[in-house]
Amino acid sequence: MKAIAVEPGAGEPTLVERPRPEPEPGEALVRTLRVGVDGTDHEVIAGHHGEVPAGEDRLVLGHEAVGVVEDSNGTALEEGAVVVPTVRRSPTAVGTNDYFERGEPDMAPDGEYVERGIVGEHGFMAEYFTSPAEYLVEIPEELASLGFLVEPISISEKAFEHAFASRSAFDWEPESALVLGNGSLGLLTLAMLEDVLEFDRTYCLGRRDRPDPTIDAVEKLGATYIDSRETPVPEIPDAYEAVDFVYEATGYARHAVETVDALAPNGVGALLGVPEPWEFEVDGGRLHREMVLHNKALVGTVNSHRGHFESAVDTLTQLPDWFTDDLVTGVYGIEEYQKAFETGDDVVKTAVEFASL
Repeated sequence: MKAIAVEPGAGEPTLVERPRPEPEPGEALVRTLRVGVDGTDHEVIAGHHGEVPAGEDRLVLGHEAVGVVEDSNGTALEEGAVVVPTVRRSPTAVGTNDYFERGEPDMAPDGEYVERGIVGEHGFMAEYFTSPAEYLVEIPEELASLGFLVEPISISEKAFEHAFASRSAFDWEPESALVLGNGSLGLLTLAMLEDVLEFDRTYCLGRRDRPDPTIDAVEKLGATYIDSRETPVPEIPDAYEAVDFVYEATGYARHAVETVDALAPNGVGALLGVPEPWEFEVDGGRLHREMVLHNKALVGTVNSHRGHFESAVDTLTQLPDWFTDDLVTGVYGIEEYQKAFETGDDVVKTAVEFASL
């Protein structure tokens, strides 16, 4: 079968031939429909993140997938069911652990998990893949073409859950939100804040010049676009307003600190970007004082579990059709898979299509 893989630091993915996998007991065989491409894939390709499976020289890419059950292999899944796989797995070298046994793989620390298509285990960017049935989430057939968006939406489902949990000790009714980053994850999150959580006022920070499709989407959603070159994060409260919730999806290390400046009293910021090491000066006393005197909070969050995927399926049905149409700027077959990894001002979200229903 055909698969798209990368050698560490090679700088570009390649099309390879691999044996079609055979499901083990408790696993199903899935025929891949589409696999999304995101920033993490580009980091893995560049060699900045990720790890090949033990004893191998390539990693099959892809963690945002949707497929159809080809062989249920005695599991409770029905053949023909459309499914989305979760990403984290227990590392076979050490066996299971408490996080996986509790159904909380997303809370496992480094070294106690592998991630399909990212760290230590092959991904889903192949014509077929196998997975334990417990890691396959069924979705309605009518969502098959957009099923690769379930995984990134699930990341924000978790971020929202943890942010709201951090404010659960008092009556917190957020009205305003700021998304840092106007990439595909930032736009999906902004759409969720607008059309699902129904925040009164939303903002999105980016560094793009008009005309630009992401700015168009931000404003069509009803949000305000903020150019960080004109209004840095610490200046947002004076230029616009201090907000109740900040969602950081840039991986720009200073934003972790600057988020506190953008928050209103009792606000919470969710940090999702993964920056490279970077040392810079911070007024630690002022930061500490701001957090304490104004009851602010920061939560870090990564990955997501099955419950977040299930919530993401419902969320996907609530997003406007025009939005998903504008978000997905390219779906490419295997023969032109390289186009799915191209970047540019007109590229927002892309996917590789391996098969159709």
